[in-house]
Amino acid sequence: MADNTILIIGASSGIANSLIKECVDKQTIKSVIAISRKKPPAVIQDVDQKIEWLLSDNSESSILKIVDMMLARNTVLNQVIICNGVLHDTQFLPEKRVEDIKLQSLQTVMHINAFIPMLWVKNLKPLLRRSAKCTITAFSARVGSIEDNGKGGWYAYRASKAALNMLMKTASIELQREPSKISLLLFHPGTTDTNLSKPFQKRIAKQSVFEPSFVAKRLLKILEDHNHDDEIQFKDWKGEAIAW
Repeated sequence: MADNTILIIGASSGIANSLIKECVDKQTIKSVIAISRKKPPAVIQDVDQKIEWLLSDNSESSILKIVDMMLARNTVLNQVIICNGVLHDTQFLPEKRVEDIKLQSLQTVMHINAFIPMLWVKNLKPLLRRSAKCTITAFSARVGSIEDNGKGGWYAYRASKAALNMLMKTASIELQREPSKISLLLFHPGTTDTNLSKPFQKRIAKQSVFEPSFVAKRLLKILEDHNHDDEIQFKDWKGEAIAW
């Protein structure tokens, strides 16, 4: 990944913060453009001048404004990493039974986990045509695998990640017809010590809960080894394929 510019969307998440720090430390990465709904945390503000932090509410108008700015500046991206995701908030928790399903939580989770990433993919396409090679990575989850669903529950989250996987798979078929080399990757980070997993960590063995810095290192290694000529892949933090 020589002389890279990396775009990290959903930059305020725990894994994204670690990704930014790892990218700053890499000599081969020229700059990091971080996009979030929130201002950067203090730990990021003081890190390095390689980082440009932009605010977006992830509406299509906000996304277009940022893309137009990058087009005007002739920005060339080599990596796009979409970290957006929600499992729970103050208004809802993952559903245990079908009776727990609520329309509003279904819509919220689907919008954040599936629709927002695809709005970014859609609107970044004109910009990415300038790149010799670019990989778009979206954070998925093993529970989005239809084949691997043996436990049930978590209706909204499972459905949103399955929808993301299908949307990205469909986009990859279209992008393979393009002359520019834009490849897509779906990444399962595993259970990571962030706010998303905190309510559920007590049920998981301590050694199976990863530090965000570990996950960030693993993703960057997977991207270094990624073959742009491959079809879209759905991989876990070990770099192993997950059944669709």
